[in-house]
Amino acid sequence: MNVLVIGNGAREHAICWKLKYSKNLDNLYNLPYNDAINQIASSYDIDINNFEEIYKFCLEKNIEFVIVGPELPLSKGISDFLESKNIKVFGPKLQGAILESSKQVAKEFMKRNYIPTANFDILYDSNSAIEYVKNIEFPIVIKADGLAGGKGVSICKNLEEAILTIDNFMVKKVFGKASAKIIIEEYLAGYECSAMALIDGKNIVMLPMSKDYKRLNDSDEGPNTGGMGSICPFEIKEDLMEEIKNEVFYRFITGVYREKIDYRGILYAGLMITKNGPKVLEFNARLGDPETQSILPLIDEDLLDILYKTATGNLNIDSLKVLNKKCMSVVISSEGYPENPKKGIEISGLDKLESGILAFHSAIKNENGIYKTNGGRVLTLTALGENFKICRDKIYENIKKINFQGIHFRTDIGVLNE
Repeated sequence: MNVLVIGNGAREHAICWKLKYSKNLDNLYNLPYNDAINQIASSYDIDINNFEEIYKFCLEKNIEFVIVGPELPLSKGISDFLESKNIKVFGPKLQGAILESSKQVAKEFMKRNYIPTANFDILYDSNSAIEYVKNIEFPIVIKADGLAGGKGVSICKNLEEAILTIDNFMVKKVFGKASAKIIIEEYLAGYECSAMALIDGKNIVMLPMSKDYKRLNDSDEGPNTGGMGSICPFEIKEDLMEEIKNEVFYRFITGVYREKIDYRGILYAGLMITKNGPKVLEFNARLGDPETQSILPLIDEDLLDILYKTATGNLNIDSLKVLNKKCMSVVISSEGYPENPKKGIEISGLDKLESGILAFHSAIKNENGIYKTNGGRVLTLTALGENFKICRDKIYENIKKINFQGIHFRTDIGVLNE
């Protein structure tokens, strides 16, 4: 089978790496171009939002199956477009993808289908929003409605912080149209984890539970990011796992069936485990990054086989085979991330990493054999081990070999889970 992976971040690098082990894979393609991915797949520099060019590429390369990594092309309807051309796609169509691209739609879907989530209100202009926050208890959570790269969320401890956030989101429009309207939620206390499942329109197969670390700095301090690290599996009690399956995923599949949404792909539920049980913070319509980098090395299955069966509505298994090991990933970011990451900074040491370390490249550019930063989250280092301490020691020992001006990473990934 000829397969195209869309997206050129560390998540897509991990997907391509795993697909190379698939017995039914003939040729693997990727776009847009990523130098590291090009070592294992044929990578081309085509805009992921130019659907006509992607379709022409699929015809030229006789591509039978497309796997969509990032949320933006899903939110613009790439699955609808390619499926209309008789090309199978892993990733939900617009009706499903909007559950990520609009938090309002997602929250209202949860409310209709009795999926546990924080109490919320939708605000459409800054003046109304400011009046609203003057009359509620703090802390609160303010979210941009649209896609903001995992960064459009602010926990506000007081009125001053709330007004500043409203001004940034709705007046200064730091996230553009994504924050034209906002969701204001009650603050939920507890601990976060990531639950993901394969959904083929009618069946659900859970991926191992994972946890990502969203804050930029150690001890969960600093601004929200797209994710600074992850661990898998994130151990939870069996009764809690059953509650998550029943109250989130089975209610979700019942809801999309009732509302005639043909959902095929990944459902990612960002969860807060509260004293009153699990509550959904957000839905994503694709694999998480950096969780994917920690999940895929543990999956003891043919990835192409299970993704294709999901896309074609034939996911006829109850569970996935998973290695009895731990996996951890640490994201290395550039100076200025997430607000204004520096680009073009020379990177050294990538050729010195140990063979047991997986290095998934994201914002890295190769200019005449010299690697340089090309965005915020530069790369992810991933390691497998018998426990998280072994994984941590491997990763941080290898991070010492990488150097560039302004290099940043968290030093506490997985510390509480050893």
